[in-house]
Amino acid sequence: MPVLKLGYHVSIQGGVDKAVDRAVELGCDTFQIFTRNPRSWKTRDLDDAEVEAFRRKRRDARLDPVFDHMPYILNLASPEEGVYRRSVESLAEGVRRCSVLGIPMLVTHIGSHLGAGGGVPRVVAALREALGDGSKVTILLENGSGSKNGVGSRLEEVGEILDGVDKCEQLGVCLDTCHAFAAGYDLGMRDGLWETLDALDSSVGFARLGLVHLNDSVGGLGSGVDRHEHIGLGQIGLEGFRVILGSPLADVPMVMETPLDERRGDGENLVLVREILASLGHDEDSGL
Repeated sequence: MPVLKLGYHVSIQGGVDKAVDRAVELGCDTFQIFTRNPRSWKTRDLDDAEVEAFRRKRRDARLDPVFDHMPYILNLASPEEGVYRRSVESLAEGVRRCSVLGIPMLVTHIGSHLGAGGGVPRVVAALREALGDGSKVTILLENGSGSKNGVGSRLEEVGEILDGVDKCEQLGVCLDTCHAFAAGYDLGMRDGLWETLDALDSSVGFARLGLVHLNDSVGGLGSGVDRHEHIGLGQIGLEGFRVILGSPLADVPMVMETPLDERRGDGENLVLVREILASLGHDEDSGL
């Protein structure tokens, strides 16, 4: 089996390069960051020393791949022109920041049409503009949770967006297990998991899956609730993650985005997932 890349979303507090230190301390093989405030349009410029330190630390730690995540406030499907323009410009800036830092993949939520419909063409146009010419950064579209008016909760709709953009080689998919479950994909059951994989392959193409966000779900199957839970403590459950981790999804880099609370730390979730992988006989960088 391929060697799994397993990691966490880590903080950049104190500087982007500090994220590498935190990922190493946790024992990650890969990691994801916000290179800016996830809930604001404001962007802090990266200084040369910070960029050089990030690149050097990451190279020395041999952490690869690494992912950036766009702020939550983006809405690439918005019918409101002001929000739409800021979203497109912010995504283009995200691509530029990834290029500067040497981050190959940028994850973004897709957005909501807010009841106006016509979300897919708006997203297609936004991606065409944000990608520009000559960029080597790949944008990964994250599937939605099935919320009202959300775009991209169905894999067929994600595939429609990818097909609508000329530069498809610069686009891929990030599959969030919590979102998929909340949107009605029962990937915690063996039959449901394989139905999900078939839908992914036929709509998007499995080769375009660049990242899995490995999260349990507070909400039930098809609930439309986007609330992440610790691995095995939510509605997908421990046995559900045995199904997920025993599937081809485990050949794709996995990053967890579980809650920050007293019940379980990030390191404990990593240990649990590695224990499941070891019980399934999967080769993993931890040596288990």
